[in-house]
Amino acid sequence: MDEEYDVIVLGTGLKECILSGLLSVDGLKVLHMDRNDYYGGESSSLNLIQLWKKFRGSDKPPAHLGSSRDYNVDMVPKFIMANGALVRVLIHTDVTKYLYFKAVDGSFVYNKGKVHKVPATDMEALKSPLMGIFEKRRARKFFIYVQDYNENEPKTHEGMDLTRVTTRELIAKYGLDDNTVDFIGHALALHRDDRYLNEPALDTVKRMKLYAESLARFQGGSPYIYPLYGLGELPQAFARLSAVYGGTYMLNKPECKVEFDEEGKVCGVTSEGETAKCKKVVCDPSYLPNKVRKVGKVARAICIMSHPIPNTNESPSVQVILPQKQLGRRSDMYLFCCSYSHNVAPKGKYIAFVSTEAETDQPEIELKPGLDLLGPVDEIFYDTYDRFEPCNEPSLDNCFISTSYDATTHFESTVSDVLNMYSMITGKVLDLNVDLSAASAAEE
Repeated sequence: MDEEYDVIVLGTGLKECILSGLLSVDGLKVLHMDRNDYYGGESSSLNLIQLWKKFRGSDKPPAHLGSSRDYNVDMVPKFIMANGALVRVLIHTDVTKYLYFKAVDGSFVYNKGKVHKVPATDMEALKSPLMGIFEKRRARKFFIYVQDYNENEPKTHEGMDLTRVTTRELIAKYGLDDNTVDFIGHALALHRDDRYLNEPALDTVKRMKLYAESLARFQGGSPYIYPLYGLGELPQAFARLSAVYGGTYMLNKPECKVEFDEEGKVCGVTSEGETAKCKKVVCDPSYLPNKVRKVGKVARAICIMSHPIPNTNESPSVQVILPQKQLGRRSDMYLFCCSYSHNVAPKGKYIAFVSTEAETDQPEIELKPGLDLLGPVDEIFYDTYDRFEPCNEPSLDNCFISTSYDATTHFESTVSDVLNMYSMITGKVLDLNVDLSAASAAEE
């Protein structure tokens, strides 16, 4: 281990593995270490026995749930936007050859106590029970404006500069009511709270376009895709990529102490008495706890069920977003459900997650609005974890720390963190103009 590396990456969570892959492809000499004896860190997939050990302290799950091996329960379950940044990163690095994806069946939103399919195009808006007849016409006009909008063609802007006009002002122009704004902002543009209303509208319009383009891509019932056997496959695929380009992986390395020189710059990592020298360290918050601050807490419930989520057209895989306003909360709640159709549970079993940014210390009570939508569950586990973000100055200490995973059930926020870190580490922007059709070969 006593060698010099350009970068040492600590932790094999998804963010760390993507960065290790990208940096190896760039020709940097990378050493990747993890204190655990498995890949994935916080974002690993567990079988039934591992799940029982983690939450129940026993290794004997009930026999009626089936074989432990048939379960791949993701600890940070998130769907992947079919045309989103993660897919572009997968294609850019050619990791697609290690993974098989399948479309997710449904995308729904909670509104006035009911679950509805999210309308994403002008035609779907006309059919949606979410809106009355006049509101549908107004929404349809707005959807057409968004579909036709092109940043580089001023004639599609209808005289509005979306870098200046706020989302609230743009929506007011079309006269949409709060109810419609709620599902557009949270279920289509995937904003996590209502701050976006006072920010320039361009970001929201781009997010809506991404949703519609992703939906059109695979003609599924949602804009999302998900890997067969769950997300645990992703870190391993990037680890393989890194190895192909000469990266070195070491699991089960205790302690992993980051060493600093007298100027406070990182100079290496010590584990089991050996020190590997390096110029930069990339890690998750758990490896440098004194350089991060707590910014929140995620509350979630993990459920094993014998039926799909009711009112979602019997979808074997589905996301339901519960906008904050509908629940009288400050942040959205998310339902995620996956099953044997993505090889994460045996036939007839479904894994459902309810997650949100915690606003109290009582997850059982706080998650109730989401749990009430699930119907009967066979088993339920409650879990909370703290969210951290870096508070160091990377230009001074050369430590690049990822932010903890948030409560969202899609990947957009995760990838933007990775791309920002990549730019800070390398001083360049990752080119994601790729041929998106390269990923469709893996479709079944």
